[in-house]
Amino acid sequence: MSRQIVFLIAALLSLNATAAEMDFDFSATPVNESPQGFRSILTGKGKPGEWKVITDEVPSLINAVTGAGGAKNNRHVLAQVSQDATGERFPLLMYDQGDYEDFTFTTRFKTVSGVMEQMAGIAFRIQDETNYYVVRASSLFNNLRFYKIVDGQRGTPIGPEVRIPSGVWHELSVTCQGNHIRCSLNGKEAIPPMTDNSFAHGKVAFWTKSDAVSYFVDAHLTYTPREIFAKALIRDTMKENPRLMGIKIYAATTNAAAGSPVEVKVIASKEDSDLGEAADNAVQDALARDVIYYARPKDSAMITMPLHDRNGEVVAVVRILLKPYFAENQQVQMARARPIVKAIESRIKSARDLFD
Repeated sequence: MSRQIVFLIAALLSLNATAAEMDFDFSATPVNESPQGFRSILTGKGKPGEWKVITDEVPSLINAVTGAGGAKNNRHVLAQVSQDATGERFPLLMYDQGDYEDFTFTTRFKTVSGVMEQMAGIAFRIQDETNYYVVRASSLFNNLRFYKIVDGQRGTPIGPEVRIPSGVWHELSVTCQGNHIRCSLNGKEAIPPMTDNSFAHGKVAFWTKSDAVSYFVDAHLTYTPREIFAKALIRDTMKENPRLMGIKIYAATTNAAAGSPVEVKVIASKEDSDLGEAADNAVQDALARDVIYYARPKDSAMITMPLHDRNGEVVAVVRILLKPYFAENQQVQMARARPIVKAIESRIKSARDLFD
């Protein structure tokens, strides 16, 4: 993994641990460059945001929240510096590498300037640039608001009037647990707990509006790693077929950046170490042409079969590794693999089911 990668993942390693942590550390990103692992997207009209890392004086977290004096350190911070004053313009810098359901996302922010707006916020459970939740702070209008964005339209605002001075570092935090949402400003719950069922999971992002120039630093994400349905399918298949040597599901994954080619990778496997493994030619061809491949690696039989949705369309590929029985031929081994794949197919309606 590149040293310039912008995050540090620290899984809490214990037998019963289910939580993980991620720090978005911009110190490794060169000044005037955008951090790796993120993608700029835009809700509304106007120009995309200009997101880059700059240096700024940042006080300790305690001093920033309490307003006390003290030493400041010159640090790398994330900045949105475009000043396009289009009214309904919402630049986001989305972390493109994960999808989160239950989590707490905390960041420090500073609104710096803006004639139309002076805002900074957190967007979360993002489906795309027109469907997500956001909690944002306004220094120009001194309020904190939560919105639900559906098809690009903002819902009813929720939140209090509260003084949020510009040029001062503040802390903003959001917690999602199931359909429950809680928002805090400077360590205090600032909006009554909310319940909403619109978006069960999604990506997270930094958010601004119009010509607001805003900075972010010390972003931290604590989350429960989300198990996609494909993983549950693998686990259940292994329970029902304990003699299987291995099984993987390959599918097309979301492109990491606009305009880049879609990649076919392992999205679920008996072995977690296989996740993200790129598809070989046999998998690619099975997906493209709805064909089956058979191979005989040492002491095993490998069957690569297309996985169909309820409409008969190929949506993924299953690769099964069997331990051959004595004198068992290819036809018998294929016959052993087919009902396994059919059982998986019976539990999905579409490609999206694999990722839910």
